[in-house]
Amino acid sequence: MGRLFGTDGIRGAANVDLTPILAYELGRAVGFLLDGEGQSVVIGQDTRRSGDMLVAALAAGLTSVGSDVVELGVVTTPCLAFVAGSGSHAAGIMVSASHNPAEDNGLKVISGGRKVDDAVEDELERLIFRADALPGQTNAGLGRVRRDDAEVQAYCAHLREIAGDAVAGLRIGLDCANGSASVIAPALFASLGAATTVLCAEPDGTNINQNCGSTHPEQLARVVAEQGLDIGLAFDGDADRLIAVDERGAIVDGDAVMGICALDRLAAGTLRNGILVATVMSNGGLERALTAAGGRLLRTPVGDRHVFDAMERADAVLGGEQSGHIIFRDVATTGDGLLSAIELIRTLRATPGATLSELAGRIPRLPQVMLNSAVRHRDQWEIDPVFNEAVSRASATLGDRGRILVRPSGTEPKIRIMVEGDDPDEIERIAQELDDLARARLN
Repeated sequence: MGRLFGTDGIRGAANVDLTPILAYELGRAVGFLLDGEGQSVVIGQDTRRSGDMLVAALAAGLTSVGSDVVELGVVTTPCLAFVAGSGSHAAGIMVSASHNPAEDNGLKVISGGRKVDDAVEDELERLIFRADALPGQTNAGLGRVRRDDAEVQAYCAHLREIAGDAVAGLRIGLDCANGSASVIAPALFASLGAATTVLCAEPDGTNINQNCGSTHPEQLARVVAEQGLDIGLAFDGDADRLIAVDERGAIVDGDAVMGICALDRLAAGTLRNGILVATVMSNGGLERALTAAGGRLLRTPVGDRHVFDAMERADAVLGGEQSGHIIFRDVATTGDGLLSAIELIRTLRATPGATLSELAGRIPRLPQVMLNSAVRHRDQWEIDPVFNEAVSRASATLGDRGRILVRPSGTEPKIRIMVEGDDPDEIERIAQELDDLARARLN
């Protein structure tokens, strides 16, 4: 059997791969491993219909080994992380598959306000597979389950304090992806004094992320342009990502949001060590803009955990991904779409008379070509001398005018070839040549 935990917890088709039995066993493992001092474990969920089933199973597993459970109901993953890191709980478990379709679900284990590391996941997995060896409790020792909304309100108060009066008077479009943001974002931004136009905030258990949210912001873009709104904010299913829309209806992705905030902090002297952390997928235009302003871009492998680890090592306060998962480490322990929106708006309002399109225009976007090459031997590209030499020659040809990224797919028999550079025709030619060679050499 393969490893249960992937790059973002345990994820799979609900009630097929991700069963209530597995959730029950994870609950027992978390209670046994992380709840050693008898504290409670807090559980949150997004709006998928399968969430209730999995929360019930987790709670049963946790209480069976003596752990108390606090259920928050439908909340965002960053809210769950905030509550789990408050010091009142031993751990947290978020039931969500983020931007995946409604048929999927996931289980993310959080301790100290952040996702647990590989070593803890490995131990949890070991306990899951030997769950019959975990001690059970008799009636007097069983945990209890309670519902508590007060800590969700504390999270909202935290965001309101950060926002101050920056949001007041803005006309904002909100796309809640029929997900977790639906229960928090509309009321939050209204309380901050914004005039809100709310889209996709009517979850029915099956429509989360369905042609909406951060992965499909096209409807929001049309509404912002047609209604003359100041800004649009699109979240994903558990609201840990933000994709923005400027006043003209143009998409402002995670690279641009990071760049806008980084340049502002760099000018103010608050971008610690002058470093922005991003992944290998972030556009080279972001790096050029930051370097020209005297900053430095530090790249990591894909995944928010890699970003956060690099931020800690470099003592950086800002980092994230092109997908909109952005971490403001001075005020949060994880990516938070609502917080990212507030920080973006604060930066916008700090530049009198500026529009979001003007700020985004300071972050150039280099042309990119991405090809997915179907190959049987996706992990062998680095050891194939002919293909590897071709990549090296092409990289040398581009020089500082561009870059090439080759990486295996984590889920499919493919390698992903990304070529980026100033000349669209040149990068298209290079990408196609490498794709042809990969299919010939790696099959």
